[in-house]
Amino acid sequence: MIRRLLPLATLLVATVAHAAERKQPNIVLIFADDHAYQAISAYGDPRKLIETPNIDRIGREGMRFDRCLVTNSICGPCRAVVLTGAYSHVNGFVNNSNSRFDGSQITFPKLLKTAGYQTAMIGKWHLESDPTGFDFWQILYGQGVYYNPPMNRLGERTPTNGYVTDIIADASLDWLKKRDKTKPFMLMTQHKAPHREWSPALRHLDHDKDRKYPEPATLMDDYAGRGAAEKGQDMTIRNTFTQLDAKLTTPPSLNAEQRAEWEKYYGPRNAKFQEANLTGDDLVRWRYQRYMHDYLGCVRAVDEAVGRVLKFLDDEGLAENTIVIYTSDQGFYLGEHGWFDKRWIFEESIRTPLLVRWPGNTKPGSATRALVSNVDFAETFLDIAGVPIPDRMQGRSLVPVLRGQTPADWRKSFYYQYFEYPTPHRVAPHYGVVTDRYKLIHFTGGTGTTDYWELFDLQKDPSELKSVIDDPAYRDTRATLEKELTRLRTELKVPAEIPAMWHANPPGAGKKKQQKKS
Repeated sequence: MIRRLLPLATLLVATVAHAAERKQPNIVLIFADDHAYQAISAYGDPRKLIETPNIDRIGREGMRFDRCLVTNSICGPCRAVVLTGAYSHVNGFVNNSNSRFDGSQITFPKLLKTAGYQTAMIGKWHLESDPTGFDFWQILYGQGVYYNPPMNRLGERTPTNGYVTDIIADASLDWLKKRDKTKPFMLMTQHKAPHREWSPALRHLDHDKDRKYPEPATLMDDYAGRGAAEKGQDMTIRNTFTQLDAKLTTPPSLNAEQRAEWEKYYGPRNAKFQEANLTGDDLVRWRYQRYMHDYLGCVRAVDEAVGRVLKFLDDEGLAENTIVIYTSDQGFYLGEHGWFDKRWIFEESIRTPLLVRWPGNTKPGSATRALVSNVDFAETFLDIAGVPIPDRMQGRSLVPVLRGQTPADWRKSFYYQYFEYPTPHRVAPHYGVVTDRYKLIHFTGGTGTTDYWELFDLQKDPSELKSVIDDPAYRDTRATLEKELTRLRTELKVPAEIPAMWHANPPGAGKKKQQKKS
């Protein structure tokens, strides 16, 4: 891996010269939004929520990463980290409330483009500014909508008709068919699904035949054994679920034909729910079942889209020279701790799925517990293409891991920091260090407290139910982790004082009024 502190112009010249020395593989990054690893069958969730044969195929023919962590578990910041290979405090996109991506900074698509790659970005962008470094882009406006979403195609508003996942897949395949076949390509095909409010394709409304899903053991969590942050959040199925989340409100973007099909499915079921007049735990259980039906219905369409891309690569004879990556912006809660959403340093949130197929380099059916991250993606793509890696990037190429040769000095600890507060979910700002066994967390404000610490032992407490921060048996462990946390913050150049605007998101500021809760 080459890391040099060079001016951008010098770096670009070096990129062209270095890339010319080797044949460059194609790169396809398939990126979902809020796709929990629990909802990918390759990860073996005990609830067996869904089968995802096409996504699983990537892992079966390549490598499954079991400890891929994100630096800041929220949509926009994760996308900025992937593009820049740098933490939020370096790339400047720290939250979804008042950040705007600086498209003039170094990104891996820019460097690949300079090295002779065709580059395309299709789907959910969610970074406020227009994409840079791409020969072609067609993106959703903001979060986008599930049905008939307007798209921004190279600066021109473009109407569409249909389901958003299918539309993104169609546009991705259309670009692949029309590309310059004399050049290597890098395609980022980025789905909206399964982001809230989890609206399935109409063909998938009856996908599970009214299956009753097993509940997570912590669905009714009361947050005993933890602090004010966990108790003061606002992201529970019990209290935060809206009418639209529950499909008691019909999405406004449906056309008349689509609306009729939607209401044919949900209408009788919603009437039965209203008649039951559920309250308390019974209402939570009903919402959980509706949530799983809808969320997993969205995942089915994403899996189909993945299958279409893989088939195209097979049919065109491109598979052997194309690295395919499937991942998500971060993890997501599927009822664990009574939650949906993400944001936390806790496992279901910080851990994102990652499956990679690289023919001739990665052993089929392999898996690793190496501690890797989305901050490593940019460096990996550049290394694969034979492009010098800028010193500004803070991750590390996954190439040796993918080749089954994880270096002896691979990271044993990982730094995490979340900023956005108080809306939309009142998750307190926090930072911490993660190892294979422990998490040391510093909550820095909000939700009834100003400053406190927690420590979790994942080996003894995998569900992260009881902080042992004050347990004398963990005194030495805490001291070791505090020292490591200080080292990481210094190495990553984390500011000692966080600007107030990085946290600030006043309730209601620039946000649509919340839907009435069901």
